[in-house]
Amino acid sequence: MIVDVNKLKEVAEVEFGYIVKDVIIIDINELRVILRDGSFLDIWFSLKLKKRFSYHWERRHIDGTIYRHDNAPHKKWEYIKTFPNHFHNEDDEKVIESNLSDVPEKSLREF
Repeated sequence: MIVDVNKLKEVAEVEFGYIVKDVIIIDINELRVILRDGSFLDIWFSLKLKKRFSYHWERRHIDGTIYRHDNAPHKKWEYIKTFPNHFHNEDDEKVIESNLSDVPEKSLREF
């Protein structure tokens, strides 16, 4: 799945400019959104595996937390109702259901 990271960059800058400090396009399938509080959001889409994604909000250096929606099919999360989609809530090991949209622009807005 080829995602238009330029469109995601625009959504972050225009719709969330009040909390976004900068947006860096890392590659054709990845970008980093740097937030004003010093945390950042890494957004990644697989170039090899159809519809594989990760939205990772890194806050460990601020308050020890992470928040991540992804759909890597880890066997340990098979019991999650929305598997393979799941949400890491504050910690890598604290996982719950994820109902994030399949539409990248909408997913960014929801997250």
